[in-house]
Amino acid sequence: MKTRYYLTFLMALFAAIIFSGCKKDFLDRLPQSAITSKDFFKTVADMETYSNGFYEMSGNTSLGAGTNDVFSDNISVYLGGSEVDNMIRGNISASNVSGDSWKWDNLRRINYMLNNLQNVKGDQASIDHFKGIARFYRAVFYFQMMKRFGDVPFYNTVLEATDDAALYKAKDPRSLVADSVRADLEFAAAHVKPDGSATRITKWASLSMLARFCLFEGTFRKYHDELNLQNTANTFLERAISASQEVMAAGFTIYNTGKKAEDYQKLFTSTDLSSNKEMIFYQDYDQALNHSNSTHYVFDWQWSLSKSLADTYLMLDGKPFTSSPGYSTKPYLQMFTNRDPRMGTTIMPPGFSTVIGGIPNKTRPTFGGYPQIKFYALDPSTKVYTEFTDLPVIRYAEVLLINAEAKTELNILTQADLDKTVNLLRSRVGMPALNMTTANAQPDPVLVAMYPLTTGSNQGVLLEIRRERNVELACEGFRFNDLLRWKAGKLLAKPTQGMYIPGLGAYDVTGDGIEDIAILNSPSETGPISSLPESVRSKLVLYYLNSNSFYLSEGTKGFVMFPQDISSPRSFIEPKYYYFPIPLQQIVLNPKLTQPAGW
Repeated sequence: MKTRYYLTFLMALFAAIIFSGCKKDFLDRLPQSAITSKDFFKTVADMETYSNGFYEMSGNTSLGAGTNDVFSDNISVYLGGSEVDNMIRGNISASNVSGDSWKWDNLRRINYMLNNLQNVKGDQASIDHFKGIARFYRAVFYFQMMKRFGDVPFYNTVLEATDDAALYKAKDPRSLVADSVRADLEFAAAHVKPDGSATRITKWASLSMLARFCLFEGTFRKYHDELNLQNTANTFLERAISASQEVMAAGFTIYNTGKKAEDYQKLFTSTDLSSNKEMIFYQDYDQALNHSNSTHYVFDWQWSLSKSLADTYLMLDGKPFTSSPGYSTKPYLQMFTNRDPRMGTTIMPPGFSTVIGGIPNKTRPTFGGYPQIKFYALDPSTKVYTEFTDLPVIRYAEVLLINAEAKTELNILTQADLDKTVNLLRSRVGMPALNMTTANAQPDPVLVAMYPLTTGSNQGVLLEIRRERNVELACEGFRFNDLLRWKAGKLLAKPTQGMYIPGLGAYDVTGDGIEDIAILNSPSETGPISSLPESVRSKLVLYYLNSNSFYLSEGTKGFVMFPQDISSPRSFIEPKYYYFPIPLQQIVLNPKLTQPAGW
């Protein structure tokens, strides 16, 4: 651990020396160097020192753990700034979009290493190992750029100030960029070593990222017919399958000690994941080194989870919650009864306390009523706003879901495949196995409405795999990109909902039989709680509909909803909103750049 941070410090210092004084945009500036590549890149140890800096890169090259689903349909309300939220309300343009995502300095750092290895001496396998790590991170950079912009210029060299043709070239087509990303990941999968800590890039992390990218690109091409790339989609889906199967043969396992919900919860709240065989790549945090994450912020700070996500969790018997009589009007206290155990470790259930054995938290309708607790560690010794839990970045469960989804998209899925993938995840939490025949015979109509582009004889099982993906990977940062690749962006246009409120009055939300909160029209209209004992009324947390922080869908009853969806309605313009505009200043600098479709 200490060695890791020492090497990172050296790398940061070296990068600062190399790139000091560079204040212009990457495409306008010349790499400046006080220490030359001839002086530095001589040994494998030099490569290792330099590549250690890749793990700490931020921005559009970051490969950090996802700990929330902001901004997606899994969120009821988000009070922080969100470009996606601004976009679907018509408030984003090329002139005001953030320029932070059109940053190329991290790519320069990666290409600088890859372009300067000619003098390195040492074991070729070790040289190729660190070269593979560099190409892995270059692939991550361009994967992120593709998800945001679609077509972008591709560079595999460090540009000089005299390289006008390259500096001011047009965007390369999506197919070229995607093939380049895949080639980098293929090199990494073939050359990065399989052994070592799961806190570093290994062969298995490379294969998993290759599978992740190929699933994204394959499904994106399949469903986005406006690209005219449907005939190339299967090639990516086939590689998603073969790459995931290589990982499946490597000895990783689903963490399952028979404790169901507790096993699932420990994946996201453990201080040490080093022995967990589900971890393919994770970030380690250490209190002794004061190296912390910010997972305390996931709980009841700027967002809550949506009724749409809550409704997605199955009943304990495997049936859709949305097929239960009266499901749509069940209040908060009844929503968690006989549900998939993952629901109560993701969304705050009645009786939850942030301190073991402490006073139960009272849910807040102003946020929707479904606070996120996934990643929130229950540890009385934990400092406020500081966490030292390890965080998964790539875990085996995702690889299994990739395999199942890609096979279903290619219509080659079997029940045996489901039993080796999805059903291992359901088994962990004690849920019934997914049966392919049953799922295809009766596709869930709620899911059909959510994903109308799904068709064919395997529609039912594909929808259930999408459900499983959302449930298993909830709040891990996948949902928004899943909506993009499935061409399901229209879901972002729907006003979000929180919990159901049967009417004005007081409600028990902790499960102890005593009313905890009350919803009233205004402070002066206390009739709905006037019959309660004073001992209860004095402890109620009061919420008022005239406060303009939320409203109920049917006036004095209904789902919690939010005024901004009335004052600034949502819309989703296809295909425009599947991409962000390139910042206008970049178009001015390079007139050959063109905006994504619709912008």
